[in-house]
Amino acid sequence: LTSLIVVASPGTGVLYTLGAGLSRGARASIIAAFGCTLGIIPHMAAAITGLAALLHTSAVAFETLKYLGVAYLLYMAWNTLKESGSLNVGQDVAPRSAGKVITSGILINILNPKLSIFFFAFLPQFVSTTEPHALSKMLELSTVFM
Repeated sequence: LTSLIVVASPGTGVLYTLGAGLSRGARASIIAAFGCTLGIIPHMAAAITGLAALLHTSAVAFETLKYLGVAYLLYMAWNTLKESGSLNVGQDVAPRSAGKVITSGILINILNPKLSIFFFAFLPQFVSTTEPHALSKMLELSTVFM
């Protein structure tokens, strides 16, 4: 049941990808999805290598990660407030380079707290402590999520 809720609720990466597709076309949507997928990889690697244990034991590392997330959310809020606020239908939108779209997608998912919770707290529940190949099992589950 919990897995269904986690998968069914769209996250920031999905919303970013949809927004890119609706405002800039299918190519931008594919590029945004690629960037968001790249942003998942650090979470996956951290969970597999046991970085979650380090964050639990090191208050400084956890606080640093938390404040980086807050700073990025404030940056996104500031950019939202700077916009005109009206939806421009029918007007051409200035194209963004693929690099900028990918970078935004990566940052959105690297600093996404839902992904951190998923990979550090939720996903390991499905790997038994007696699993002889726990690393490959975590990699398999992480890949399915991606």
